[in-house]
Amino acid sequence: FEIMPMPPADRSPLTPWPLWPMQLRVEGAHEEGGVREWSVATTKLTGDADGNVKQLHGIKVGPPPKFEPIAGSEFIMDADLVLLAMGFTGPVRNGMIAQLAVKLDPRGNVETGGDYMTSVAGVFASGDMRRGQSLVVWAIAEGRKAAASIDLYLNKQSAKPVAKPKIRRDLVSA
Repeated sequence: FEIMPMPPADRSPLTPWPLWPMQLRVEGAHEEGGVREWSVATTKLTGDADGNVKQLHGIKVGPPPKFEPIAGSEFIMDADLVLLAMGFTGPVRNGMIAQLAVKLDPRGNVETGGDYMTSVAGVFASGDMRRGQSLVVWAIAEGRKAAASIDLYLNKQSAKPVAKPKIRRDLVSA
């Protein structure tokens, strides 16, 4: 889900080079059937007595900057795993982080161990949420490592180091 409205398909004249264009981008996951929902705000997560997430509650919202909820658009989606992709916004300290009492590092980012688990068992963080604003390659790399740790956690195994991906040198041009 994305709280922002769907960006235009083409670059706006309001963002000429060298400004970053606000336009719709389609990545591999979207081409493979990944679904994107625009102008949606998550209102709460609910779970069972053991602390396992079971449902995501959301609502459609109006345009920025107010993102006012649209009456009658509330919905509930069953879930057994929720991943937050926060981008440049950084960790919002109220809401879920405060409610779960997730420990923060001295810079105000979510503190994790080497397995990307936070101070709350079963809650993981990576990328900008953990290290602060950085390059997308770091977010991707950390996301992969966190996903591996989440998989191990869900399968009740101890975390193991994630091997670096092998690069096929025959596909890399000099």
